[in-house]
Amino acid sequence: MTADPWGRVDENGTVYVKTAEGERTVGSWQAGAPEEALAYYRRKYDALVTEIDLLEQRIKTTDLAPAQAEHSIARLRESVTEAHAVGDLDSLARRLETLTGLLGRRREELKVARDQARGHAREVKERIVAEAERIAAEETHWKNGGERLRQLVEEWKAAERVDRPTETALWKRLSTARNAFTKRRKAYFSNLEEERELARQEKERLVAEAEALSGSTDWGPTAAAYRDLMRRWKMAGRAAREVEDDLWARFKGAQDVFFAARSAVFAERDAEFRQNAEAKEKVLEDAERILPVRDVRTARQMLRTIQERWESIGMVPRDSRDQLEGRLRRVEEAVRAAEESEWRRTNPEARARAEATVTQLRSSIQQLEARLDKARRGGRDKDVKDAEEALTARRAWLEEAERTLAEFS
Repeated sequence: MTADPWGRVDENGTVYVKTAEGERTVGSWQAGAPEEALAYYRRKYDALVTEIDLLEQRIKTTDLAPAQAEHSIARLRESVTEAHAVGDLDSLARRLETLTGLLGRRREELKVARDQARGHAREVKERIVAEAERIAAEETHWKNGGERLRQLVEEWKAAERVDRPTETALWKRLSTARNAFTKRRKAYFSNLEEERELARQEKERLVAEAEALSGSTDWGPTAAAYRDLMRRWKMAGRAAREVEDDLWARFKGAQDVFFAARSAVFAERDAEFRQNAEAKEKVLEDAERILPVRDVRTARQMLRTIQERWESIGMVPRDSRDQLEGRLRRVEEAVRAAEESEWRRTNPEARARAEATVTQLRSSIQQLEARLDKARRGGRDKDVKDAEEALTARRAWLEEAERTLAEFS
């Protein structure tokens, strides 16, 4: 008879496991030595341990649903109870009981999270209603207000639901706010003639300002002033149809005079900048000789000199500025990329990690080779197969790790 702390094999080849309730039969073994029988049933026990380890990890580190976890625990509890395995089955049962307790706490946590989500949803919907009520009472930009109310309704639909009484009361307030805004907007448009007259007066003032600025040569501030006038023009609303087109023609005509004069000045200035563009073309020819980057330090020094020459030349015509600067930027990006690649290649921490990985894999392969040799001598075909598969995987990993380490050479 052969035994270990958790099981035994009697002279008839019957295999028993020891539990808190006593011994029970888990199988029989007639084909080999009793030690092989115990080893076989211990592997079945190890498989159960692995399953429970994985379930523990999923429960503790993922958002596995409690119902799904409970089903898995019940299945494993049944497997442990009826297991044809040799090992400390009682400890596995205790671990499953511990997981059951953990699930109970997880359910409480989920309940708290749901309550918090409902509270947050209520806050969101109360904020939506408050903003809708403010728009209904205060907003005078009808298009913006109507669009914002539509957005608030979409936000309401996207938010989580709260309890029915609160949901109903808040929705009623939101609907009331929307109706109030619609009534105010209708009242506004019923007085549209008065608003159109106010718009005409405002646009008359804007046209006068635009015409007064048309002869300015202060290009930057005046262009900004025209942008502001355009913004105010759009905000002023529409005047009566018979005067709107005439006001717009005068307003646009004043702008056209200013911008045509500015364009003429800029064109003349661009002619003066063409020589600068030619000089920068020559600088770019020198810059592009840096590529491809072979010596990072030399490339950086050459680029610094080129950048200094570039800045000293001055401005170029607007129509060639982007193209010239884009060519220089490509060189700068290539040098920067080379610097980053050089840093990664010489990074001592990354190299140390790569070396540690290679060392660890080589050690693992040596251990597996020893295990394979022992299994072959013992004639354990399954162990031989397992060891060969593990060795194949480790050798593939080692090959990849060695390639990574070689990149640091």
